[in-house]
Amino acid sequence: MFERILIAGYGTMTGAMVDGWLRSGIPASTFTGHGPRAKDVPAGMAFVTEVPAGPFDAIVLGFKPHMLADAAPPLEPLAGPGTTVVSVLAGVDLATLGRAFPRAGAVVRLMPNLACAIGRSPNALVGKGLDGPVREAVTDLATRLGTAEWLPDESQFELVTALAGSGPGFVYRFIDALAAGATRLGLEPAQAQRLAVAMVDGAGALAAASPHSPGELARRVASPGGMTQKGLDVLDEGEALTRLVCETLRAARDRGRQMAGEARGEG
Repeated sequence: MFERILIAGYGTMTGAMVDGWLRSGIPASTFTGHGPRAKDVPAGMAFVTEVPAGPFDAIVLGFKPHMLADAAPPLEPLAGPGTTVVSVLAGVDLATLGRAFPRAGAVVRLMPNLACAIGRSPNALVGKGLDGPVREAVTDLATRLGTAEWLPDESQFELVTALAGSGPGFVYRFIDALAAGATRLGLEPAQAQRLAVAMVDGAGALAAASPHSPGELARRVASPGGMTQKGLDVLDEGEALTRLVCETLRAARDRGRQMAGEARGEG
């Protein structure tokens, strides 16, 4: 396990990650936050506005992707052969990270979502330069935030990011749409929202625990000619829901690819 971890760019996502790691039992003293302005951090965790003295076992990059060119040079001296650079920067590929931190022992892309704060995030990973112990240490960090899904190569990372990283935003919008639809049909708005949130919470927990696929669960909950089936018929007409979700994921994935090009200085 990594014993000294620098969080370079302490924002919403990296803050949620630290919350998840602390919740899993990692001591707060393991982490040092770094950024241009002081931030409130959990008790026992250090935060500095100047580049700290090393060494660090891992450096987690959590600033905005477009800031890499300016943020990396002051950090690069800390990233020697014994350091693993872990990036949560959307669209910044391994080659770009490798050029920014050429002496690092390993570079890894990790894409969680905000559910990492409660240990419920699916976490996509891809890396280079990892030996067995380092891969185990990175996997340990990821599984403390939820689950770890190592990809065989980087080619599908933006698609996985669209699904697992951006996905909560799409789910929240669907919950909001359920509540809004019920409100238009007559329910009081706050009550409609409470019911929609509780329903999705329960349905998601059941899907996670069930041996059956979500598609099979949908079939089981729908009686032929019943209320649920009539609603599903609307979603299934012309594959309306599947086509909408496919286009949603495509748009997010393509933006990730565009961001990767921007990080490489293209276009």
